[in-house]
Amino acid sequence: MSGEKDLRKLLSGMRPELNPGCYVFTTVAPSAPVPPGLDPVVTVREREGLTLVVAQKDADAAGLAYDYAAGWITLRVHSALEAVGLTAAVARELAEYGLSCNVVAGFHHDHLFVPLDRAEEAVTVLTGLARRSG
Repeated sequence: MSGEKDLRKLLSGMRPELNPGCYVFTTVAPSAPVPPGLDPVVTVREREGLTLVVAQKDADAAGLAYDYAAGWITLRVHSALEAVGLTAAVARELAEYGLSCNVVAGFHHDHLFVPLDRAEEAVTVLTGLARRSG
């Protein structure tokens, strides 16, 4: 099933949903596997290391260092991977409110990691953008 490409439809239908919990970005050696007991929501293998986005409690239990605590927002619209403008529009809107955003595109949805202490505010901002885009 292919995803939506029309930017107006993507924005008006994004239905941002805050996932429960606190998530952190951490890293292990470049060639290392995911440490036992961890169930990352995102992995990115870079030359410098394997980035893991995991629940903070799991990172703490594994003794992994991190310095960014995030809320995880899922945009509940099925966006096409080749869609143009969704990431830019979302990032621009959040930036207007001084909110940083790390975006990860999944096959079905886009996922945003925003400062934990402002995650609910980010959902409110994105909900407003969706209403204005309809």
